[in-house]
Amino acid sequence: MHNPEIYSETISVIEPKKRWKLINLNELKQYRDLIFFLVWRDIKVLYAQTILGFSWAILVPLIQIVIFTVIFGRIAKISTDGIPYVLFSSVAIIPWSYMSQVMSSSSQSLVSGQNLLNKVYFPRLIFPFTPVLAKLVDFGISMVLIFFVLLIYKIIPTWNLLLFPFFLLVMMSMSAGVGLWLSAMAIRFRDVRHAMPFLIRMLMYTAPIVYSASSIPEAYRFFYSLNPLVGIIEGFRACLLGTPYQWQFILPGIISTIILLISGAVYYNRMEQIFVDVI
Repeated sequence: MHNPEIYSETISVIEPKKRWKLINLNELKQYRDLIFFLVWRDIKVLYAQTILGFSWAILVPLIQIVIFTVIFGRIAKISTDGIPYVLFSSVAIIPWSYMSQVMSSSSQSLVSGQNLLNKVYFPRLIFPFTPVLAKLVDFGISMVLIFFVLLIYKIIPTWNLLLFPFFLLVMMSMSAGVGLWLSAMAIRFRDVRHAMPFLIRMLMYTAPIVYSASSIPEAYRFFYSLNPLVGIIEGFRACLLGTPYQWQFILPGIISTIILLISGAVYYNRMEQIFVDVI
């Protein structure tokens, strides 16, 4: 007689996700090893066979800061509300560099990982979320540059710095929201890859990176502040420089970030059903 316990098997059933559940945190937790592997792979691939290695994380924004300071600070003499232009640009370029890199990488994450899509099941959200985590390494290294500039200008940290983790989370959420939208769109429309360089350049000049948000005419400030980049940049400036929080620019941007993240998750979940078929 056969012992039924010997032949017993564990059957796993993969069911479609509920439409109202945008992000399954428990499922992502179960695949944390895969997330760690993909994040570590992105970090290693980025600086593989380079001479300067992680120094690029400081060199690239440093060159931008120097160019912006010379062109916009010394030649164009753009108003910075009394803040030295090196300080003004540094605290904006570092978070912008993170967001632009994440948006570019996330937009092509599904296309570049298409070989994995039809081979084994795992949460597809891992693809656009991987750059969000991997680029934090560059961001952390680049922060050394900001602290060095703050030290040169003898800027003493204030209580504003306590909100730094909050604006870091907002920055990651905004990047993730855009990444969800663009990665899902890139599966069907390969034009996204060609449009990304133009989109990144356009977004840079719609945010107060090279100019002050206060230079925007009063009549247009509310509509301008709906750009989530505005609230993030202004939030980082207030955190690191100790200047007053410009909540009229920050709060609308935070609301836009929340809407962007939720709508991105909804669109991504709707498109996820056809990822394998379309790719």
